[in-house]
This record gives sequence, C-alpha cells and structure tokens, in this order.
Amino acid sequence: MNYCYMGIDPGLKGGVGYITKGGSAAIPMPITGGDIDGHQIAAYLRDISPTIVIIEKVHSMPAQGVSSTFKFGMGYGLVIGVCETLGIPYRLVTPQAWKKTVLAGTAKDKNSAVAFVRRAFPAIDLSPGRKRVPHDGMADAMCLAEYGRQLIAQE
Repeated sequence: MNYCYMGIDPGLKGGVGYITKGGSAAIPMPITGGDIDGHQIAAYLRDISPTIVIIEKVHSMPAQGVSSTFKFGMGYGLVIGVCETLGIPYRLVTPQAWKKTVLAGTAKDKNSAVAFVRRAFPAIDLSPGRKRVPHDGMADAMCLAEYGRQLIAQE
C-alpha cells in the first residue's frame, strides 16, 4: 500500500512537508494578509492527498500576548478544520512526543530538526528563495511527517 505522510507545523512561521515512496517535499506555511492561507492549505492537501496528517499539538506560551495567542490559536484551528472538511485523517502530536521519536539522541531543538532533515531528506531546500537561515518550520514539518511514517509502520 502506498502511503503519504504529511506533517504540519501550524504557526505563521511553520511549514508543511510530506513523505511518499516517490519522494518528499516541504514548503513554508502559506500566508496571506498576515494569516495562514486556508485555501492554499486545502489546495495542497487536495493535490498531495495524504494518508494521514500529523499536526503539532500546540498551546499558548506563558509570556505570549492575548492578541498573538488568539491569532496562533486561529491558525491551529484552521489547519484542523481544513483536514476535517476534506475528510483527511489527522493526529495531534505534542512536540515532546515527535522529538523523542525522531530526534532521539540529540538536543531535540530547532538545530537538531534542521540537521535531521538535511541528513534524511537532502533534496529538500530548507532555505528557499534568498533565505540564509534554514526554515525551522519546514524542518519541523518534515520531522512530523517522519513521525507519521514511523507511527504507521508500527501499526
């Protein structure tokens, strides 16, 4: 059976990535007007047709302002809503859970995620466009997709 594992880091600086038997890819989170572009997410999901989507289960941070917390929560809910609407199975996974599995034996930080993706998926450009610094949201998305791949392999 051919599977497509997709990972989504749902923040504004997040990303979307997937793994199939034929290859892998990642993009920065699509944004329009300063918000996550639900139409682009839906189009991407329709085009890729993932078997399962692994969404990072996020929550507000203690020092985060009310406005940014609300905006963050809206984006998170939007990603879940798009999956629900399209009938695509998804799982919410805490950062601690996917990092324990995918980044075992490392510092489990952003640099570790970037290093893992560069090793496991060397064709993925984590610095799209003119960026100098690797896009850690795309790296996290690929790590989430890898977590999904490992999760399904165990079932």
